[in-house]
Amino acid sequence: MNFQNNVFLTAGADEKSAYLSMMEQTIRAAAEAMTHDDAYAGMPPYELRKALHVDELLPPEGCSFEEILSEVKEKILPNLVRPMSTNYMAHLHGSALLESIAAEIIIATFNQSMDSWDQAPAATEIEVEVIRNLCALYGYGEKADGVFTSGGSQSNLSGLLLARDWFCNEKLRYDVKKYGLPGNFRKFRMYTSEVSHFSMEKSAHLMGLGYESVVKVPVNSAMQMDIKALEELIEADIKAGNLPFCAVATVGTTDFGSIDPMPAMRKLCDRYGMWLHADAAYGSGVILSEKYASRVNGLAACDSITVDFHKMFMLPISCSASLIKNGKYFDALTIHADYLNREEDEEDGYINLVNKSMQTTRRFDALKVWMSFKMRGREGWSELITRCIDNAAYFYSQLKATDGFEVTNEPEISSVVFRLLPENGSSEDADTMNKRIRRELLHHKGVVIGQTVCNGNVCLKFTLLNPLLTCEKLDSLIALMLSLR
Repeated sequence: MNFQNNVFLTAGADEKSAYLSMMEQTIRAAAEAMTHDDAYAGMPPYELRKALHVDELLPPEGCSFEEILSEVKEKILPNLVRPMSTNYMAHLHGSALLESIAAEIIIATFNQSMDSWDQAPAATEIEVEVIRNLCALYGYGEKADGVFTSGGSQSNLSGLLLARDWFCNEKLRYDVKKYGLPGNFRKFRMYTSEVSHFSMEKSAHLMGLGYESVVKVPVNSAMQMDIKALEELIEADIKAGNLPFCAVATVGTTDFGSIDPMPAMRKLCDRYGMWLHADAAYGSGVILSEKYASRVNGLAACDSITVDFHKMFMLPISCSASLIKNGKYFDALTIHADYLNREEDEEDGYINLVNKSMQTTRRFDALKVWMSFKMRGREGWSELITRCIDNAAYFYSQLKATDGFEVTNEPEISSVVFRLLPENGSSEDADTMNKRIRRELLHHKGVVIGQTVCNGNVCLKFTLLNPLLTCEKLDSLIALMLSLR
């Protein structure tokens, strides 16, 4: 193959023709692979591993695009999970809106790098506009700012890192950016619910504070942080000479979709001089539901917010944002380099987004938000988000009314955790049965659901992020699970 053929999209007629041909063939292959409604119809793990094994990934000579695509169609597409299926409800990972997939084609084709203006002129300005509008959407004022990230874990790390630096600089009068962690860093404490995301511990480790700096707060029967327990833990730490610097409100826990009491947490943070971060990776989408937006009203009181668009917003992975109420605290992430973000450029109006990002190279993910927000509008988004939350409420009520099921907390967003109970006389215990049913659904029924543990018991989980789901479909899934007992 001549290296000059079919390499890049350029202004040349031949290259444009090759680009159009390859994109059209690929899109057609993806569309033609949608021949059924199963969420997974592929091989089990050992068979799949064997089928996809290659002795040599890099052969001496390459082959044609048509040959490669043929192999993709034969081996890969049939073995992909299909989050767009109404039979998929396993994780906080859903289908992608069509206009956002179109945005991905533009993002990949033009390959902008979001670290400096001269690498992404229009893309930089679009991200700035999207961030400004997001800050307003979540109730932040003119001082607010934000940046796109790779996902909720990185957005959480960003928010917690800014909280740590804020505490060191403004409470301890210590320049942590210049000198590193202060001598009393082992006394730092951050508080998060016992059912919060694992990125809290991971962030603490990456910040040099260690897992022991993370204080897990008990939850109530609704799986929300127990505010009285939080206050008692803070008081105990202060008496022990520790330094509380941050509390994390989980706005949509991974398993239960529960929302921590942000207004009450804000009062405690003000009393004890702490930063309040909101991990709203899941629940940030609720703000767009006219019916349910009040459930996340407390977000505006938080000092930083994690927003994920590849969860409830139904955009392609990856797409997240870190928002802060006062943009000046992004200075913690700013460092100038002569080859990238020169200060004289900024003085002349060139915005270099690397100044507030943990990443240097980043994708133009803001385009997906820009296109989907403009296309759907408030009314369209409200309908999509509301349907998902309504479905969870319906499914929960049906499970409660059906013999053979045991449910945990009433859903606040769109996750429902439950377990099937064995029939009388069954020799199979409940934990073993629930594990078996999940595997049977996955490999024999084309239905992909979640599994977790609650109060020491194995439970099943429906994460309902597909607005195409109907009550009739949910009823049929209940009947299907009962038939597998």
